[in-house]
Amino acid sequence: MCYCCADAQRTQQKEQKYACACIYKKKVVNLHPICIIIQFDSMKAVFHTYLQFVRAALRVQSSEYRVQSSEGEIGAVMALCEQQGTAPLVYTQLLSEESWLDKMEVSAPLRLRMKQICVHTMQQQAHLQLTLRRVWEACEQHGVCAVLMKGAGLATYYPTPQQRSWGDIDIFVGADQYHAACAAMRATFPNALRFDEELDHYKHYNLIADGVSIEVHRVSMGLQHPVDVRRYACMEAIGMREAEEIEVDGLTVRVPEVTFNALMVMLHSWEHVLSQGASLRQLCDLVLLLHRRGADIDRERLARELRGLALMDVWQVYMYILVKYLGLPQAEAPFYTHRCARRAEVLLVDVLEGRLGEEKKQDGKVVSNRWLRKWHTMRLRLRNAKRIRSYSPSYARHMAVTTWLHGLGRLFAKDRRWE
Repeated sequence: MCYCCADAQRTQQKEQKYACACIYKKKVVNLHPICIIIQFDSMKAVFHTYLQFVRAALRVQSSEYRVQSSEGEIGAVMALCEQQGTAPLVYTQLLSEESWLDKMEVSAPLRLRMKQICVHTMQQQAHLQLTLRRVWEACEQHGVCAVLMKGAGLATYYPTPQQRSWGDIDIFVGADQYHAACAAMRATFPNALRFDEELDHYKHYNLIADGVSIEVHRVSMGLQHPVDVRRYACMEAIGMREAEEIEVDGLTVRVPEVTFNALMVMLHSWEHVLSQGASLRQLCDLVLLLHRRGADIDRERLARELRGLALMDVWQVYMYILVKYLGLPQAEAPFYTHRCARRAEVLLVDVLEGRLGEEKKQDGKVVSNRWLRKWHTMRLRLRNAKRIRSYSPSYARHMAVTTWLHGLGRLFAKDRRWE
């Protein structure tokens, strides 16, 4: 090997080691450098193949498979699909192209697992549709005007609704109809298992009926700072008052107005990033919502609402991921910018690795004292603000300031959200 080639190889190895250190955040310092490079390259190949499959399944743009994968890598991609909640989406697309599976020599057991998951999803969706019909009829009988949120309503934007798995039913009723809606659910499902009491300071009333989780929402999102809560409440009132009617398996339901719906889908995903961990399925929801209904979004109002919640920087990080990796056309991505590329890629890798929410799992200790429990929760939120600086420095500052100002005042308040 000549000197120039050796120097180029050393430079490439340094870049790989630096990228790996950025992604793993110095958690692999005990590994040998060669092991780090091999692990980084294999992980990068699996992620690339997985994102290519998701991009093709979304059908936002024409996409072809250009992968040279072994069966072991296909198995790793399948595990990633199931972890990220996109298995029905990807498997339906792959099973419709038997020639590609034959070309890649995908084994019969892997094909069988794909078919089993697709069939199970279809059966689950049929059961959920029956439960949704009972919920909706109960609301109409008791005079409750409900709005269907999240996965059940977003499934209609997918190529086929069965490609979007949703395990629970979320309906928004507002504070005025909250108690009436809870009473309607208790009357319709008398044998349901209830997790929450019907109290005004709860975000939603949760029960499980026929194996299906039903959430009756008083508020659609549980924000913490009073200023953010008031701003979001005004947005929520407009979005729910101007709700649109769609058909879900022959049932006419109401879903949030499209501009507010886009904000809520992004905010729901960001809430998962801040707490228990996000998945790529939530990003797929946003891709298809913007692709199908992007022309109806009021961009001026959306920008005003994002800036009011200090979320414009977070939105731009999401838009970069949707355009760069999930195939959304740049013209359909409001406020897209490439300046957040590095932060967006760090967030995407953290989502794919399933590392979001690890802090909460590790700190799940039980604190018996009420005031110490509030202090412990505030401390975790401050550490969470420090963690998300790599995704959005501006929101991290906003979160740290609001946590201190609001948290110190709530230390001695009777607010169970801080326990």
